[in-house]
Amino acid sequence: MMFASFLLLAFAVSLDSFSVGFTYGLRKLKIPFKAIVIIAFCSGIVMLLAMMIGSLLARFFPVALTERLGAVILMGIGAWVLYQFFRPEKEQEMALSEKTLINLELKSLGIVIHILRTPTSADIDKSGIITGIEAFLLGFALSIDAFGAGIGAAALGFSPVPMSLTVALMSSLFVFLGIQSGRFLSRWNWMDKLTFLPGILLIMIGIWKL
Repeated sequence: MMFASFLLLAFAVSLDSFSVGFTYGLRKLKIPFKAIVIIAFCSGIVMLLAMMIGSLLARFFPVALTERLGAVILMGIGAWVLYQFFRPEKEQEMALSEKTLINLELKSLGIVIHILRTPTSADIDKSGIITGIEAFLLGFALSIDAFGAGIGAAALGFSPVPMSLTVALMSSLFVFLGIQSGRFLSRWNWMDKLTFLPGILLIMIGIWKL
């Protein structure tokens, strides 16, 4: 049971990578193997740091309380993912304009936030290939949701190192599979609309662990 929830959590956290890869595949953009490794590294490191923080916090609270808190955190993140997907278009436009203002003030941070909304903006030099700093920015953007999930996972008692390695592996695999799917299934662009699935999975795991 624990192993199944372990894999399901890693799958949910990594699923955004497939969506991004699918978008790149549809638009014929390339992510070289080195860039995929960088993305996996970012995902694994962020998850590891988050789980270390979660493990540290768990020492100050009873086990039963931390497990419930971890479940609530995962459910909260899942609910936020669903809200971001289903919220009205006017709110989305307002959020986009707010992020543009942030982009003007904090360029490096703004780029990452903008990537989350339009993944293709990671291709800063418009070369059609994601390399170097672009891969780091994309990897960091994909890891932001994983940070909160990592704290929740640690509170639930999952081991940081195995979870981080699994997330890194799944993220790289999903980016690759997403790219290939986007190239060969360009007519099925409805698949890109399945980005609400991680939210549902995180809520299910949270309920499971309550």
